[in-house]
Order: sequence, then C-alpha cells, then structure tokens
Amino acid sequence: MVGIERTDDVLRLRATLASIAPGTALRDGLERILRGRTGALIVLGNDRTVEGIATGGFSLDVPFTATGLRELAKMDGAIILDRDVTRIHRAAVHLMPDHTIPSEETGTRHRTADRVAKQTGFPVISVSQSMQIIAAYVGETRYVLEDSGQILSRANQALATLERYKLRLDEVSATLSALEIEDLVTVRDVAVVAQRLEMVTRIAREIEDYVLELGTDGRLLSLQLEELVTGVDVERELVIRDYLPTGGRRTTSPESLLAKLEGLSPTDLVDAASVARSLGLGTGEHLDGAVAPRGFRLLAKVPRLPAPVVDRLVEHFGTLQKLLSAGIDDLQAVEGVGELRARSVREGLSRLAESSILERYV
Repeated sequence: MVGIERTDDVLRLRATLASIAPGTALRDGLERILRGRTGALIVLGNDRTVEGIATGGFSLDVPFTATGLRELAKMDGAIILDRDVTRIHRAAVHLMPDHTIPSEETGTRHRTADRVAKQTGFPVISVSQSMQIIAAYVGETRYVLEDSGQILSRANQALATLERYKLRLDEVSATLSALEIEDLVTVRDVAVVAQRLEMVTRIAREIEDYVLELGTDGRLLSLQLEELVTGVDVERELVIRDYLPTGGRRTTSPESLLAKLEGLSPTDLVDAASVARSLGLGTGEHLDGAVAPRGFRLLAKVPRLPAPVVDRLVEHFGTLQKLLSAGIDDLQAVEGVGELRARSVREGLSRLAESSILERYV
C-alpha cells in the first residue's frame, strides 16, 4: 500500500486494514485461526450478489466474536459477516463465483477469495493453513498482512528519515522567511521549500499507512508523527498562495497547483526546475529570477489574526514589502482592522522580521 495513489480502491483497502488491525476483534479472531493451524475464507459484507454465489452451510445471524469466528473456521466453507463486522450471518458456505473472472491465484481458497472480492465488491479475507499468512482481497488488490514487529521496524526507519527531512525543511523555511523580508526571493528558493514540504508530506503518508496497519501497536508512532508534521499541510498551502502565478487569464488555483506538485514522480521531485514548473513559476530555466511573496506565510505567524483579515490585508497591499512598510494608519484602512489590531499586526511583523534576520546572520 505504501507509495501508491489515494484511489477509491486504496481507500477501501485502508478501511479494510483498519478493521483487521491489531486490537480489533476481527484481528483477534484471525490470529486465533492462525494459532489453531486452520484456514479460513471470510467475506466482509452480505447482499444479494453474495447470496447468489453462496450455497449450503447454515444461517446464524449472531453477534460477532473472535472465539466464535475461530470455532466456525474449524469447518469447511466460507464465513459471511456483515460489512461492519458486528454479526456473523452464515458459516460453512460454499462460494461459487463467476469462473470467467481472471485470477492469478493458484490455491483454491485464494482463487475463490480473489474472484469473490472482484465480483461482489466486498473485502474478502483468506487465512492460509499451509503458508500461515492472512491476505486481504479488496477489488483488484491483494494485500498480505505482515507481523507487527516487521512493520514497526520499517516504520521507525521511516520516522528517522522524516525527522531528518523535517529538520532540513525548517532550515530552508527559515531562510525563505529571511529572504522574503529582504525582498531577495528567487524561484529556486520557493521551489526548494515546496520540494521539502512535499517530501515530508510523502514520508508522513507512508508512516500513516504503517500506523493504520499497526492498529493499537502504532499509538506511540502516531503521536510522534503528529508532533513532527503539525502545520506542514498549512505551510504547503500558504507557500502556494504566496507565489500563485498571476496573469491575464488567471485560471490556476492553489488546489490545482498542489495537485500538480503531488503528481510529480520521485525523480521530478528532486529536480528544482520540475518543481518550479509545477508551481507555475516559469519553465524552470529561470530559477534565479526574482519573485515577490504576497505575505500569507508571515501574516499567518502573527498571533490571533483571523484568516479573513489576512486575506483582506493581502488583497489591499498586494505584496509583503508593502505590508512591511505600512504604518498603523495604512493598516487601519483595511476592513476589520482597528487600531489595536493594526498595532498587533505592525508589531508582529516587526518581531518576525527581526528574528528572521537574526536567525540567518547570527
């Protein structure tokens, strides 16, 4: 699941993995089946399509329990649960999916699980007796669950990488702030910050997948991830809005540029020129060309300044340099900015300017 796009199938797979993550009743039942050295075929959903391919067995319609699932798995045949894994509908069922549905699986149980998942649209869980593995079939995807220890090891490696990338992001972001105040920003400076923001975001999403699959075993990892990436999504949007291209036919939007940035391949992402092109900042041949920020990033750092007021300030002054040179009276000319707020903005921007310059040169 790591590294693939957030399509509908992936979202369904993520929901399925969440339902079978450590700490859930279903995962407890699956592990009991593994320890008992038996196999199982479990359909997570029941409708007319499922009923149409299911024969034999017996109806139960009882509350779901991990021990009940384990006992029913001792019999041949599939077990049909409801979508929310709260009730067991049928057991010892023989499933006969459309044999013309293509499948690359070789074992009878896995081939049936693959075809049932494709035909019904419901997730199907297969527990292999011989291979001692749990596989989830969701649409066209087959996902084999791994041991929590292996997942946690990879997750910790990814977290260490994220910490290094976040440290570098903080450095280039601080440099950009200082350059903005001095009016020395180039396309390259913006591209580097956007590049680092996207890298951090991609690594964070990879760790989110690990956290999802780890369930209760990933609580500490989730807290560490949240601490590292808090504010990153907001920063990405602010950078885009600060340097959004303007023109006679202004059709670009922050959302479309973010989508282009997210669509870059790993190879293109490490190329500053490709990042600049995705942001609409030229063809990539003018990386040293000057650009002027509007001021969204720095205004967002001023305490207790509502977003609508930020938007009106940027719309009124147009550029960060004009904002920095604006006096109290100039700021009060903006709707929603009284004397107290004007002083707060003026003092906040002055402090940010001083601290940014000091961080860069001291």
